[in-house]
Formats: sequence, structure tokens, C-alpha cells
Amino acid sequence: MTAPIRIALQKSGRLSEDSYQLFKACGIRFDYGTGKLKSVSSNFPAEFLFLRDDDIPGYVEDGVADLGIVGENVAVETGRNVSTVHRLGFSKCRLSIAIPRGDAYNGLSDLEGKNIATSYPNLLGTYLAGQGIKAEIHEISGSVEIAPSIGLAEAVCDIVSSGSTLLSNGLKEVETIFRSEAIMIAYPGLVAEKQTLLDQLLFRINAVQAAKNNKYIVLNAPNDAIPAIAALLPGMKAPTVTPLATEGWSSVHSVINENAFWENIEAIRAAGAEGILVVPIEKMIN
Repeated sequence: MTAPIRIALQKSGRLSEDSYQLFKACGIRFDYGTGKLKSVSSNFPAEFLFLRDDDIPGYVEDGVADLGIVGENVAVETGRNVSTVHRLGFSKCRLSIAIPRGDAYNGLSDLEGKNIATSYPNLLGTYLAGQGIKAEIHEISGSVEIAPSIGLAEAVCDIVSSGSTLLSNGLKEVETIFRSEAIMIAYPGLVAEKQTLLDQLLFRINAVQAAKNNKYIVLNAPNDAIPAIAALLPGMKAPTVTPLATEGWSSVHSVINENAFWENIEAIRAAGAEGILVVPIEKMIN
């Protein structure tokens, strides 16, 4: 019997919920809830560990966990020896420098010799060194935004999603130093059996991600308009064309990237398409 692949997930927060929804969309079931430390899937050979986010890279590096889902910012900041095997496209954020809203800002040179509070000293230090800026970095583990108001620092460097937390603390974002999203990391020395399970998991994830970015489109069109419409609807290979009961008309079925659909919809209608239906796709396998 194949040993289950062990996957480390953040135990709480937005990334935790997004990770759970990804596995759910992949058809992998496991118990998930506040207070749980471990869970075994009932329909896939996987065991899940629920950990603090900054502990995940270390567990994976040590081989305690085979895989982990973590913010790229955390993976890079910790500097652990792990392999990035897939970018997941959710929980996107940025690491930015912010200063009090009333302070003037003319560029990075304004930070020379200043005190900057952050939970990401390595990422910030690398960025500043690359820009030739010398500043005092004060590492704090939480509530970074309060640092200027209590006199600890003139600036902060912290994770930003919407920017509302900065605004509510009287700060303004002035420099983005790193852009992050959820990534899947792996222990570099996975045995063949675990690598096979990882490949199966990535197959499911790719199918879910492809479906999310594409739509199934069905439309009716006169036969003489089909070549022009088909040129706007490439599909996975080519559109499917089915004759309708009305002579001279056909139904056209295709898959189109959501962005391309909005770019081409007016041209599709102008070419003669009618009765256009756009339907979400649950899974998409190329």
C-alpha cells in the first residue's frame, strides 16, 4: 500500500480557506475546521497537517511534510531549501513600504538612514541593498503598522492586500518591493511513489485552474457566418458545429478564455451569432 503524501496547510486565515477550497474543487475530501492539527483524506492518499504559515517551509525542508501551500513571501523570507512545484494563483498580495500619510515622499533616497519596521527583514534587506539604500531594519512579529505612531520607526514594510489596514493606521503605500501569491512547495528528495502522487495532484489542480479561466460558449449562427465566428472561437482544438432544425443554421460550441470572450463578444455578435450562452466549466482536461 502506498504511503499517503503529507501536505502542510496554514491552519487559519485566508490562505487556509483558499487552500481548502482548491482541494475541494479537486475532489479531495478531508475534515477541516478550527482546532484541527491533522486530517486524513477519505478518497485520496493524502494526510494534511495544519500549521503556522512560517513553519511550513521548515517542515517541508526537513521532509516531515512532503508538500506545503504557503505564500511566496513566506517561502522566500525563510530561505528554506524547498522546491516550488506550482503557482496557485490565489491569495495574491504585495509586500510594500509605507510611511505616515502626512510625510512627503520623493523616492527611495528618502529612506536613507531611516528606521523601517517589518516582519520580513530578509526580503526588505535584499531589496534595499539592491537599490543601494542603507536603513535600519527593525524586525517585529506583528502589528507592524503601529510602529510609526509609537516612535519605533519612520516607515514600515508589510503585506498589503487591499491597503485598508494601512489607511486605517494613517499610512500610505510608497514602494512595492515584492509581489506574492500562494505556491505549492515540495521536499526536494521526494521518493518515486510520492512524486507519482504529486503528479496526480497537479493534474487535478491544472484541470481546476484551466476551468476557472475558461468558459463554455454555445451560440446559434447562419451557416455562412460560421467561418468568421470560428476564427474568433478557437476552442481547445476547433469549435463543434451541429446543424439546427432550422435549415441554414447551426449551433456552435466552443471553449474560450474569459478575457478573450469579453474582447471578442461584439465581433462575435456582429458576425451573426445569436442566442449566446456562456457557462462555467467545472473541470478542463487538455
